[in-house]
Amino acid sequence: MAEQPLISVRGEAVREVPPELAVISATVSARGRNRQDTLERLTERAAELRTALDDYPEAIERRETAGVQVYPEVKRAGGVSAYTGRVTTTVTVTDFAVLGELLLRLGNQEQTAVAGPWWQLRPGSTAGAEVRRAAIADALRRAGEYAEAVGARVDRLVEIIDEGAEGAHPMAVRAAAFAGGPEMDLALVIDPQQQTVRAGVIVRVTITDPTAL
Repeated sequence: MAEQPLISVRGEAVREVPPELAVISATVSARGRNRQDTLERLTERAAELRTALDDYPEAIERRETAGVQVYPEVKRAGGVSAYTGRVTTTVTVTDFAVLGELLLRLGNQEQTAVAGPWWQLRPGSTAGAEVRRAAIADALRRAGEYAEAVGARVDRLVEIIDEGAEGAHPMAVRAAAFAGGPEMDLALVIDPQQQTVRAGVIVRVTITDPTAL
């Protein structure tokens, strides 16, 4: 029995989807001639940062200490001129409606620098599954067109090879950077960046005997 003709086609899909997460970082700093004084100021500012974040329990999904630095500044001639300390906190925000307010509030604290947002999709986002289904549908449509061109039709699915779904990498767009300063009556409008999700598949199908050859 003769083998059925086989068609191998590539399907692809690209979707622009809204981000699901915004990641920002806040770094509090302290500097002084005395190590103990520097540590006390750093501890106070870190506590103030935590208090500010506590006011947004519904908007913040996760917050993590990303780094702590305390080091002496050494003179060229030797000896310590001052001590510097920094604590960086990474904050994952899900409610973008308050993101601008949060950035301004954190950035307005003394000796605090804020950066971000970095827009992301969640790991395992449904956007990936949707774009993979669209890629398979695209491949099957192409296979049907090839089969029709030779007077045949798709008969049986043989194989699907996933080329790998590609989600958008975290990106910082319209990134904000602030240093603490006087009280400000400001409103910061944040525009979330659409995330590009791509998928590609190779689909192999058998077709009925061609009639147009």
